[in-house]
Amino acid sequence: MERVVITGMGVISPLGNSVERFWDGLVHGQSGISTIDTFDTSRHKSKIAGIVRDFDGEALFGRKEVRRMDRFSQFALAAAEQALEDASLRVDDTDRERVGVYVGSGIGGIQTLLDQAEVLQKRGPDRVSPTLVPMMIANMAAAMISIRFGTQGPSMSPVTACSIGNTAIGEAWRLIRSGSADVVIAGGTEAAVTDISLASFGNATSVSTRNEAPASASRPFDAGRDGFVMAEGAGILILESLTHALSRGARIHAEVIGYGASSDAYHMVATHPEGIGAYQAMKHALREAGVEPNQIDLISAHATSTEIGDRSETAAIKKLFGEQAYRIPVTANKSMTGHMLGAAGGVEAIALVKSMQEGIIPPTINQEEPDPICDLDYVPNKARAAEINVAMSNSFGFGGHNAVIILKKFQS
Repeated sequence: MERVVITGMGVISPLGNSVERFWDGLVHGQSGISTIDTFDTSRHKSKIAGIVRDFDGEALFGRKEVRRMDRFSQFALAAAEQALEDASLRVDDTDRERVGVYVGSGIGGIQTLLDQAEVLQKRGPDRVSPTLVPMMIANMAAAMISIRFGTQGPSMSPVTACSIGNTAIGEAWRLIRSGSADVVIAGGTEAAVTDISLASFGNATSVSTRNEAPASASRPFDAGRDGFVMAEGAGILILESLTHALSRGARIHAEVIGYGASSDAYHMVATHPEGIGAYQAMKHALREAGVEPNQIDLISAHATSTEIGDRSETAAIKKLFGEQAYRIPVTANKSMTGHMLGAAGGVEAIALVKSMQEGIIPPTINQEEPDPICDLDYVPNKARAAEINVAMSNSFGFGGHNAVIILKKFQS
């Protein structure tokens, strides 16, 4: 089996549109949550989100191209360009048929759909754009990356809700390990902070309404939490076989050593209250990685800032790790980014790589009143120096989709 390494990373996020800016915001405990000013929220319960700022798709790709891409595809393409540049990888210099793209989106081009639905109602069917469907469908981010960079290997857009990023990374890991590809561009993207999605989540009472204090609204594991905060962005990684990476003298950021997936088989949106599916996915990831529970130095939690989600994930960690659970730091990036939905897993994997490289664990901010049921070490409010050799990242999604990856500091 081939070993699989990470050689490139790219981020578009509410904390900044590069890996460096994103990481700096995380370690300094900055919040990327702000009041929504991109559409009228006067009738909405929640008026806050993690919005990507200072992103100019037209400047990056040209006006003609941008008009044919929904925002979620633009985010993915921008992050993929960063990742390829970081990896010093030109597809022209390798076998195109051995380069794949595994990039998904949970909701796809929902803003494009809304815009064209309005055109249909106001101006009639003759005025609806012929590019509506190709702009809207969730596989288009992967397709646009493949088209732009000329990759001709396997292309897939996993749709596993908020676990997409980890699903994409894990399945790409399997593809490379099997010898079916040398390189896979993998991750997730989302641009769903829209009028209709905010209304739906608001009516489901699942999002925070701490509108007067956006920066303190996302508070995983805190007793005062009142729901998650929607966010947008993209996280893309370049995965390579170790053989391919060494052959071209690539800089290696980290190694992917394990992946586990499961299904709760429980509810459309709620996590299993006992964290059964989460536990199974973590257990499978450990088994695939060939590491013992006591070798995990850090857990990047899914931790969306909902009561049932935070408590069930805590229960799953305790079930798997036993007393060791109290000695493993658990960090929650969503306390600062908000919930980036399909983009979350990719972005959080990048944060985990940076933690291993820099020896710093980002904090879980807004920890003011501990939830007595959530009693692990969540690295409250302030970053912490630590030696991290092996780390786990959890991602769970609507429908009971669970995906867990394990990363390791690279050793030749």
